[in-house]
Amino acid sequence: MLEEVRISGLGVIDDAVLDLAAGFTVLTGETGAGKTMVVTALGLLFGGRADPARVRPGAERAAVEGRLLVTPEVAREVEDAGGDLDENGTVLVLSRSVSAEGRSRAFAGGRSVPVSLLQVLADDLVAVHGQADQQLLLKPGRQRDALDRFGGPELTAVLSDYRRVFARHRAVREELDALTQAERERAAEAETLRLGLAEIEAAAPVAGEDAALLAEDERLSNADALHAAAAAAHEALAGDPASSSVDASDVLTLLGLAGRALDPVRSHDPVLAGLAGRLSEAAYLLSDIAADLASYTESLDSDPARLAAVQERRATLGRLTRAYGGASADLAGVLDWAKRAGVRLADLEGDTDKITALAEEEAELAIRVGSLAADLTALRSAAAERFAAEVTAELTELAMPHASLSAVLTELDEPGPYGADDVEIRLAAHPGAPPLPLHKGASGGELSRVMLAIEVVFAGADPVPTFVFDEVDAGVGGRAAAEVGRRLARLARSSQVIAVTHLPQVAAFADNHLVVEKSDDGLVTSSGVTRLNQAGRVRELSRMLAGLEDSEFGQAHAEELLAMAEGERDRDWPWDD
Repeated sequence: MLEEVRISGLGVIDDAVLDLAAGFTVLTGETGAGKTMVVTALGLLFGGRADPARVRPGAERAAVEGRLLVTPEVAREVEDAGGDLDENGTVLVLSRSVSAEGRSRAFAGGRSVPVSLLQVLADDLVAVHGQADQQLLLKPGRQRDALDRFGGPELTAVLSDYRRVFARHRAVREELDALTQAERERAAEAETLRLGLAEIEAAAPVAGEDAALLAEDERLSNADALHAAAAAAHEALAGDPASSSVDASDVLTLLGLAGRALDPVRSHDPVLAGLAGRLSEAAYLLSDIAADLASYTESLDSDPARLAAVQERRATLGRLTRAYGGASADLAGVLDWAKRAGVRLADLEGDTDKITALAEEEAELAIRVGSLAADLTALRSAAAERFAAEVTAELTELAMPHASLSAVLTELDEPGPYGADDVEIRLAAHPGAPPLPLHKGASGGELSRVMLAIEVVFAGADPVPTFVFDEVDAGVGGRAAAEVGRRLARLARSSQVIAVTHLPQVAAFADNHLVVEKSDDGLVTSSGVTRLNQAGRVRELSRMLAGLEDSEFGQAHAEELLAMAEGERDRDWPWDD
């Protein structure tokens, strides 16, 4: 709900503040006083076209700032855009400016935002109805949404079920399409994995086998050299057991001689005794090494058959490593690839079963979507008939007795997120005229009355906090004017209503009355927008009736109108049933 609007530099308005309130507020004033500029300002505030021609001559820019009470949903949208709200997150300040050069800027909650955000917020905050302003109910999507809410709880429940089933059907169909389209690629991938796993399984590699085979290959390939080296080393340490030479020059014999030389005298000097001990330790250590060399020499044997087998096995593992070893290029990489390939192959082979299950579910959901769409269409058709009859009756009371309105359901090529129908509200301006979309079937003045009739019927079903009407009473008078006032007052029971009017019969029904007056220099200033008390309303209505504020006849008629309107506001009207 709008609490306050400040306008500066716009048309004839220099700097003015509108103090707004809940209920029904009218703006009146002399022709050319700037009443319509208020509606233009509201359109600008909510993302309307920024026309630099509207900037007051001599001013650098036109600016509009509004304070609004907003819902938590709107508050979240502003906070997501980086804006802040006042008073515990319930009051939002919006502002919009346009320079004389045509540059436009928008702010929400103190943060610079794209103008498109103001347009998005407007969908939840205001419906402006005037000849040059955006009109929400002219949007087919909005018309469908409003008709669905008008249809009542049963239609709402069916729509909720439909949207849930439709969303699941679409998700299943997308997954099924993706799996089906990739089936050939999956089959090729699965075959590649099977071949690789079969090759690895046939080779049956064991972790660490490649390193062990490398070592064995090295040993078998150099068996003769290893044998000769070991035998020579053994002979150097322990001598040749086959030799009968008395001259022993092997290390162990020499160590024995050295030890026997030291033994008789070791007790005479601790230093020499230590050296003799170390000599003895060396003899024991070298004796063990000689024994190991003898054992190694006996075990070492050249085996060409085993060498060939080892080299063949290494070649097999090498092929696996090059094909599947990955970045590590070793047997561990091959075994890791086999593990991952097994898991992937299981997934791919499971896709066939998944495709079958998804196809069955998709078929079942398609039937449910079709059934719920048919139910939705039937409920919408019934709601459309009721809606058309009620709005046509309203139009009769609003000086359009020959007009008829219809809500036309058009079947979509295939069901969408909101059912199988598009909804378009059409108007036949007179008998024999073809029903046309609202923006084509009515003139500017008629369109405002049509929108008023629709809003009255939709009241509570299309919950917008604030409605703004300009020229809603164009071309009407007398009884029809009073009916316009009654309906605006009725609409104000559930929403804030702001209307620019030149008819006293409409103004009499207002809860709040603002008058717009120019100063002597032809501008509307901060003192030029006044909230009228009861006496002021009588004088303004008298001016609107008789052209004279102080006319006794005019004032008497004005008091009569106000009394009649007060009585009408306090009672239930027939169309409330």
